[in-house]
Amino acid sequence: MEEFLQQTLLYDFYGELLTEHQRKVYEEVVLNDLSYSEAAEMFGVSRQGVHELVKRCNKILSEYESKLHLVERFMQIRDTVKQIQKMASQLDFIDKETLASGVRELSGKILEEL
Repeated sequence: MEEFLQQTLLYDFYGELLTEHQRKVYEEVVLNDLSYSEAAEMFGVSRQGVHELVKRCNKILSEYESKLHLVERFMQIRDTVKQIQKMASQLDFIDKETLASGVRELSGKILEEL
């Protein structure tokens, strides 16, 4: 998965678990694409301090994911829903029994994840 997408998903799922200061700095650097120097000036800290804080936040967010697997589950469910959408778009070409069987299988997979 692309690093930026990974960072944003981790932040979406676990960002509220960071301190307010960590969230503000992380949002400016990662989500708003501020440079470390610009963020350092904005928050009155050193460039190195911003770099270390972002690095620490990435580690914290990754640790939450390694324990809770919320992003992984989300991605699996999203992929399964995409398969259901693909099957639905092929409705004219798939017989009803095959479609029903596929939907039951995929919806069961989603329910297992939940």
